[in-house]
Amino acid sequence: MSRMIHGPCLLALAVAFGLPARAASDAELAEIRSQIRELRSQYESRIQALEQRLKDAEARAVPQPSAPPAPAGVNDSRSAFNPAISAILTGTYAHLSRDPRSFGIAGFAPSGGEIGPGRRSFGLGESELILSANVDPHFAGNLVLAVTPGNEIGVEEAYGQYFGAPLGLSPKFGRFLSGIGYQNEQHAHAWDFVDAPLAYQAFLGGRYATDGLQVKWIAPTDHFIELGGELGNGDAFPGSARNRNGANAGALYGHTGGDIGSSMSWRAGLSWLTTTAEDRDGFTGRSRVAIADFVWKFAPNGNSRENQLKVQGEYLQRREVARQSGWYLQGVWQLHPEWRVGARFDRLDPGSAPYEADGTVLRAGFKPRRASVMVDYNPSEFSRIRLQYARSETLPGVPDNEWFVQYILSLGAHGAHKY
Repeated sequence: MSRMIHGPCLLALAVAFGLPARAASDAELAEIRSQIRELRSQYESRIQALEQRLKDAEARAVPQPSAPPAPAGVNDSRSAFNPAISAILTGTYAHLSRDPRSFGIAGFAPSGGEIGPGRRSFGLGESELILSANVDPHFAGNLVLAVTPGNEIGVEEAYGQYFGAPLGLSPKFGRFLSGIGYQNEQHAHAWDFVDAPLAYQAFLGGRYATDGLQVKWIAPTDHFIELGGELGNGDAFPGSARNRNGANAGALYGHTGGDIGSSMSWRAGLSWLTTTAEDRDGFTGRSRVAIADFVWKFAPNGNSRENQLKVQGEYLQRREVARQSGWYLQGVWQLHPEWRVGARFDRLDPGSAPYEADGTVLRAGFKPRRASVMVDYNPSEFSRIRLQYARSETLPGVPDNEWFVQYILSLGAHGAHKY
């Protein structure tokens, strides 16, 4: 190390002493050599002293005991387990021309769950707390807690996922939103409108979740193909809780899609749900729901951040006492990175069987419908302010003019939304 400084020292001395152009005398040369030797001796002494101090410090250092290695395939929870935590805050102001306590859908039994326009005036929406992490190389876990406006905390999703299954299968077990249809798997904060389509409210109670097992398979091809199946306890509407062993509900679905050039993409699917209700508003028996869904997106040159048009629609049909159906079609145009506008139209057909509610028989002939428009402002991917108007006619002769202002705030890292 000391040899490396000889050249720079000599150069520095030459500059410092400003050697004259004339020839130096023997006495001057001897003096310069003496000063160089003295400087070299001083530097070498200092370097040796620093090296000795370093050795002494290393000798005095007490080595920390190393943690025992974790068993193969298991994370060390002291360092590796670091769950992602996020929260979604939502709230609305609603101005409704009809008393929301009288909400009903003509020809359809009350489904409970997330239906109707909610309360008047200011109110909290359903806020969410999300925790997710990889447990080890084989399993991951996800927990979504929902805080309702009534100050109740419920488990919206709580499931594990296994990554070691053969043939590209992806099993999920616990409580989860079913993969049927298109919108059902989305959490409410990802919806393009304040509320769920009427068909979802009438046939699925807003959305269908189950406790059970789900298995999905995505084909290893350029063209998107997804197949899935589920077995569950069948507690959720349109089923009901039953004191019975085994699976009380099942679902099958398939989705396919792809790109059209660099600016367009699409996805379509078919789903089938079967479950059993026991004395659910006077109905006992098998309930079967079939769903056809379609989504098409257009973004010039694939740049969906700047501009995008999304068209989405679903058709649902349920068979119980009679065959009932419903559909919705909506379009949302992102005309600027921060602004979107959209429109949605809902329609239901109660079929031919009457349904009696509060002594009144609601027979076929009236078909519930609703038209909605919205505009929302998105300062960033973590915040959204939405204004929505809907003309809702779910009961004959009593239309409702519904105005909503909604906020959605995302705290912390949040996974990407589904296509």
